[in-house]
This record gives sequence, structure tokens and C-alpha cells, in this order.
Amino acid sequence: MTPAFQAVVLAAGMGKRMGSDLPKVLHPALGKAMVHHVLDRLDPLAPERVVLVVGHKEGLVREACASRGVHFVTQKPQHGTGHAVQVAWEEIARGPARVLVLAGDMPLVRTETLRRLLERHEREGNAATFLSGALADPGGYGRVVRDGSGSFSKIVEEKDATPEERAVSEVNSGIYCFERAPLLAALDSLRADNKQQEYYLTDTLAFLRGVGGRVGIEAATHESELMGVNTVAQLAEVEGLLRAAGVAAERRP
Repeated sequence: MTPAFQAVVLAAGMGKRMGSDLPKVLHPALGKAMVHHVLDRLDPLAPERVVLVVGHKEGLVREACASRGVHFVTQKPQHGTGHAVQVAWEEIARGPARVLVLAGDMPLVRTETLRRLLERHEREGNAATFLSGALADPGGYGRVVRDGSGSFSKIVEEKDATPEERAVSEVNSGIYCFERAPLLAALDSLRADNKQQEYYLTDTLAFLRGVGGRVGIEAATHESELMGVNTVAQLAEVEGLLRAAGVAAERRP
């Protein structure tokens, strides 16, 4: 049985490269909005609370997800993933002490992978646990840097990485499990001193490690689970993979 947890789904983005003003998470994959694919993967795990962070054209996202029983939080302006969790804190404080954070534009993530992540987090007694995977072409992803013993050291976003760090094939998925109290301290430590001038949620992991917290890593079942959707071409690729996995297209009424 999966230990009690709450989920925070990040769904505030516009998706500038999608060629549409529609909120990115509402772009359909096989006729179903991407955010609904993600929420469907969460449902079998029975989270006690789901917080949906909205922003761009939030009214559309709220309307689309009104029947899902989620709690909405508005992120405006949007200053990164760490900032998204910061603005959601009032809602997070009302839920279980275990917090799963994931993006609403990752429709290929699998329920069993999320279950394994939660179970590893529980088994190892981690302050934080995240999902990673190796890619033949890691371009665009944050790289996972390990120390000489193979343990987690930090995650470096590609725009901030050195050439040596960019050569690393292991990437961050953007899916995390945290204990709430350490997460709060880590969020308070965030600074936007990077090329994007954003508050990266990834930086919480290095902070937790630095104060003696254990950071665990769970491997994705398949590299496709690491895919977020940023372009129309990526959305088409995701649809093809969903079809190959036997997911039926939604019929519009």
C-alpha cells in the first residue's frame, strides 16, 4: 500500500513553442488534455490531496479540471518551478507530510513508476527522492551530477552547465518526492542567481544534501517517461507512443 501523500501538479505554463495561446497542459494527446493523462496516472495511487498550480489562462485550466477534486493555486508571475511550490505552500501545509511534485505536461509517466518512487522514498527514509533516467541525447534536460561514490551531488540545468556536465547522460525528470518540513527549509534557501533568473526546484536537492538530508534516486522504467512536451513535434511523438502503449483515443462528443 502506498504511504499517505499529496501531489502538486505544475500546470501554469503557456508553452510558447506550441504555436497556440492555449495553456500548455490543455493541449490534447489522443483527444485528452495532457494534464488529465497525468491526473489519471495519479488516481490509482490515491493521493489524499492534489494541488494544481495554474497561471496562464488559468480559467481554462480550472474549468477543465473542475470535476477532478483538485485544489487550485495561482502562480502569477511565474518565476520557475521552485517559485511554483512556494506559492502553493498554503495548500501544501493542509495535506500529508509527504509531497509528490510533478509536471502537468508529462503524459507518458507511469503509475507504477510513481509508486516505485514513493516506495523508495519511504524505504530509504529520504528527505527527497527524484526520478532520473539516461538519454542518448540529453540536450535540454538538467543533468544529474554524482560524486565519486555514485551518490547524488546536484542537478545542473543545461544553460548553467559546464561542458563536462553537459556530457553527462543521466537527466532529471522533474518528478520529486519530498518530506514537507525539509522541503520548506529548502524552499527558503532558493536564490534566482542563474541564467534564467528563476527559482529552480532542483536546487532544493543540493541544499538538502548539504544539510545532511538523504537524497535518493529512482530510475524511470523507460526513457519516454522523461519526456515533457514543449513543441507540436514532441506532442505528436507522445501521441505515437501512447498509441503504441495501447491507449485509446478519446472520442469527442
